[in-house]
Amino acid sequence: MSKGPSIDVKKMEKVLTARREELLAIIDVGEETKTDTDLDQQRIGRLSRMDAMQQQAMEDETGRRREKELHRIAAALDRLTSDDYGYCTACDEPIAAKRLENDPATPLCISCAQKAS
Repeated sequence: MSKGPSIDVKKMEKVLTARREELLAIIDVGEETKTDTDLDQQRIGRLSRMDAMQQQAMEDETGRRREKELHRIAAALDRLTSDDYGYCTACDEPIAAKRLENDPATPLCISCAQKAS
């Protein structure tokens, strides 16, 4: 399968690689600054404990989203090396160049993305 027309593959690879490096750096910093939530109600008040639990849940969700994005980027880089980049993983039709410019890691064309939502 050849790459879709008007897709600058080298540019997309640079963008994907840069975003992956950025995410990895953010994750490293987050792991270094992560603190355990003290849930001992005797040491801190109930509202402070609830705030700490909410903050921890938000940090966990942010981490999950970053990991998911890293997986999407890795899959897109794999598609680049296998010449499948630029084609929908669901229907095998070309993905619009503007869509790829907006989200270089997207695996789906707009039609399949709408069906999936």
